[in-house]
Amino acid sequence: MSQVLDKPVHADVSAARPGGSGSERAARRRAVLEWIAVHSLGVAAALFFTLPFVFVVLTSLMSDQQALTRDLVPGTWEWGNFRQVLDTPGFLTWWRNTLLYAGLGTVLTVVSSVPVAYALAKFRFRGRNLTLMLVISMMMLPPQVVVIPMYLFWAKQLDLSGSLWPLIVPMAFGDAFSIFLLRQFLTTIPNEYLDAARVDGCGELRTLLRVVLPMAKPGIAAVALFQFFYAWNDYFGPQIYASENPAAWTLSYGLESFKGAHHTDWNLTMAATVLVMAPVILVFFFAQKAFVEGVTLTGVKG
Repeated sequence: MSQVLDKPVHADVSAARPGGSGSERAARRRAVLEWIAVHSLGVAAALFFTLPFVFVVLTSLMSDQQALTRDLVPGTWEWGNFRQVLDTPGFLTWWRNTLLYAGLGTVLTVVSSVPVAYALAKFRFRGRNLTLMLVISMMMLPPQVVVIPMYLFWAKQLDLSGSLWPLIVPMAFGDAFSIFLLRQFLTTIPNEYLDAARVDGCGELRTLLRVVLPMAKPGIAAVALFQFFYAWNDYFGPQIYASENPAAWTLSYGLESFKGAHHTDWNLTMAATVLVMAPVILVFFFAQKAFVEGVTLTGVKG
């Protein structure tokens, strides 16, 4: 009995706690190292995408002599560069044309694509799957394939060359990508809501306006942003239809002309670039929540 009582107690206590405090410290150390590694990669990725924009902004605020030198920070902050760009003949006209193209085109695309997407998502009719396949096929068709016949139609038949209307009017007839994206989003809306609205006496148009559209705001916001960004940055379309008329140029096409006229004034070129990018960045900044939600909730239901 005395031999049993004389056994050291600390051996039993350490056996009851396998690993002890040493393993806990190692686990905490490993968790901290993993946190540092993950966040370091995130910071590196953020710097990779942010530093070019920071370089453009800083260069736009430099003097002509300091631009593209080894100096990374402006010696004197030349805010007048932006005023000089805005005073360039035609720049405000390019701005107005781009707003017209992007704004009106986005509205027409959304208004024309929503009913088609609603029909493909919620109606059962013969040829629905074939229609959906045609929409997907149009998404895969490069615009360069049809540019010649479309140009002959708009320029020769309707005499609308030298304007942006050949780019704006077709948006009133829907866009394949917008229809497909909205259709995928609308399939996630339960049919019970639509059936309840029909039982209450709502027709299909009223059901679409009163029930579907409020629930589809994230998807509509995503489609609108996609279309707005596309039209704002479009260079190919204005080059084809509006290049012969400087009064119809957009910012994307006019910026190329501005760069050619100020190819040695890199501070002014960067200032013009900042003014072109700023509206898109602001729009995405204020609408990113709806945009991300719309893209995330867009399902793949058939």
